[in-house]
Amino acid sequence: MSDDPETARQIEELAADDRPLLVLDVDDVVLEFIRPFPHFLKSRGFGLTLASFRLTGNIAETASGRLVEQPEVTALLGEFFDAQADWQSITDGAAEALAALGDRAEIVMLTAMPHKHRAVRRAHLDALGLPYPLLTTEMAKGPAVAKLRGKKGRPVAFVDDQPSNLLSVQNSVADAHLFHLMADNSLRAFLPPAPDDIVVLQDWPEAAPKIAAALGF
Repeated sequence: MSDDPETARQIEELAADDRPLLVLDVDDVVLEFIRPFPHFLKSRGFGLTLASFRLTGNIAETASGRLVEQPEVTALLGEFFDAQADWQSITDGAAEALAALGDRAEIVMLTAMPHKHRAVRRAHLDALGLPYPLLTTEMAKGPAVAKLRGKKGRPVAFVDDQPSNLLSVQNSVADAHLFHLMADNSLRAFLPPAPDDIVVLQDWPEAAPKIAAALGF
């Protein structure tokens, strides 16, 4: 069972599916995030300087230079997600890759964001022609992927840009195929090398055949 009760409830609403399972993060995997977010911040009087792989400590008020603390970062992210349709577009190649994979796999999007933003994100994904089920979680992703898989042992592939989420899924689904995909590969400079059992992908055209092979296509 997912550790997040609301995520578990959302999973229970899904129709039963025995096909291989592909679980996708959304921000910087399916939708652009790190490229549009600085433009959003600028419109609110803030700037982003990426000196590490985190937002807190890297956002400053433009007029004063004051670094923004975690509560204000959270508030700015909330504003961004409320207005995501104005800022977030599809990551290059994602729509085509998912259309090809969706014929033989169950595709589910699992996004780490407050549940209150789910309806806005659902509407935005629909408008972009991405009708795949959307789950939100405010806790670790691993237990949610385990529950999504069910008890029949079907193949699982999980794609995320955050190493912590990949490790969470690895801990909950030991035989999951793990893929690290980032919309902006320049950010890899802030991360340690990925473990050997996590496949590093440069883009969706490279990702699609490797995911298909992992799922047994």
